[in-house]
Amino acid sequence: MNLFFSKLLDRFRKPGNNPADSSLTIEETVKGSIPESGVMNKDQGNGREPLMRRKRIKLDLLIHDLKVPLAVIDAGITALIKKQEKYGPVTEKQEKVLMRALRNTKVTQMLVNDALELGRSREGIVNITNFTVSSLVEQALVEIFDLVDASVSEKIKSCSRLRALREALDEKGLTLLVDDKLWRQEFYMDSGKVIQILRNLLSNALKYRKSRVELEVDKNDECLVFSVKDDGEGIPATHHKKIFESYFQMSATDSCTIRGHGLGLAGVMVLVEDMNGKLYLESDEGMGAKFCVEVPLKNNK
Repeated sequence: MNLFFSKLLDRFRKPGNNPADSSLTIEETVKGSIPESGVMNKDQGNGREPLMRRKRIKLDLLIHDLKVPLAVIDAGITALIKKQEKYGPVTEKQEKVLMRALRNTKVTQMLVNDALELGRSREGIVNITNFTVSSLVEQALVEIFDLVDASVSEKIKSCSRLRALREALDEKGLTLLVDDKLWRQEFYMDSGKVIQILRNLLSNALKYRKSRVELEVDKNDECLVFSVKDDGEGIPATHHKKIFESYFQMSATDSCTIRGHGLGLAGVMVLVEDMNGKLYLESDEGMGAKFCVEVPLKNNK
């Protein structure tokens, strides 16, 4: 096992894998993508916009560069667990530590992908694809349970019928409400953004519930509608706007459960707005919380 990690570290010591080298590459890339004068065309804004854009590009590149080392760590830990005949046996305690490291690596990978999606959304980049409601919901659920209970994730993947999926989710305190016909219906929109929105809302609901979470999918003439409801302590009306601010947290003096949404709900709001959608919150202290998202169909045909 020590030999394996030694080889893994050697990969980072190779030219081009040094953080200092990466920063030079990023600087050169940014420098080459923006005129030396800092003047950009009229579609790219004026005043402080060129400088802000340079900073955003640097940040996006740094975030993107995290994907490679994270993938190496993911692959390395997975190999140690699944290829013990090659790298040597691990004890039960060691496997628990490795599994915890793997879960947190996957969390970090998800955060990196979310940050990149927010960056693309900020720049007005849309990736339109065909998808069914079933594939979208299942993907969001798999990404959530991959981090907390891999066995549930595998069970979700194996469910070929809606009834079987409902039963599997019910065992975990999650009720899925959707019409059978709508479940198989195909839509045309930015599925990556919708999955990210749904995953964030479901993750929050599962975290702050007392016992149950309800996911409902519906459609009207104009929108595809997702609603996520939990039976937790709820959110006081005075905080309904603040929870959509970056890094907002309820203080420890609040009588309800402390909710630390960080960038989650702020990011959800950005993605919803960029798809010309709407986000609603129904909640009060002691009454649970219900988030409802409407994604327009007219812009996705």
